Amino acid sequence: MIKQSIKLTVDAVVFGYESDSKISVLLVKRRIAPYKGEWAIPGGFVKTSESLEEAVQRELKEETGVSISYLEQLYTFGESDRDPRERVVSVAYYGLIKPQDFDLNASTDAEEAEWFDIDELPELAFDHKRIIEVAINRLKGKVTYEPIGFELLDKEFPFSDLENLYVTLLGRPIDRRNFRKKMLSFGLLDELDKKSSTGRGRPANLFRFNSERYFSLKKEGFVFEI
Repeated sequence: MIKQSIKLTVDAVVFGYESDSKISVLLVKRRIAPYKGEWAIPGGFVKTSESLEEAVQRELKEETGVSISYLEQLYTFGESDRDPRERVVSVAYYGLIKPQDFDLNASTDAEEAEWFDIDELPELAFDHKRIIEVAINRLKGKVTYEPIGFELLDKEFPFSDLENLYVTLLGRPIDRRNFRKKMLSFGLLDELDKKSSTGRGRPANLFRFNSERYFSLKKEGFVFEI
């Protein structure tokens, strides 16, 4: 009886939020077979001496030059035919950043690193299309019950920027009046005695997300829900 070994990999789905209300995903062009010359999400094999978190951070840094302080575990993908070389199980992670804060630098087995609009993705290697789809659905779900994304805004922002952020992340229109009323009811936004100097029309007041208050309320059982 032939024993089949199973190899373990990690993959990183990194979403980018642009100020022009677009969501993109970070991809690399593979330098080696299989799927040489095709686009894929950053990732690779886990070394015996490292944790999954260490492995995904290392692969992301090596292949794209991007370093993220936190990536959340997404899902484990283990179909028997997902890699033509051998049986490979992948633990996928995802995160959300501002692309303009990073300089891309592909190396090791990545030939290029580039941002792609999630609605205009190229053909992808392995089962990476499915992995991205799962990550998109997770992202859309999470923004409704946790205030992720505030780090994508300026520290001080007009309320319209927050509205546009949620419209983009959810991928659908929102009732702006009800959204504003509910968001302000949480008491997590500090309205500042400052006005926005950009945009048309009358300058709007600026806001700031109160992260200390959020974590304090969370310990008390507060539920964020949009």
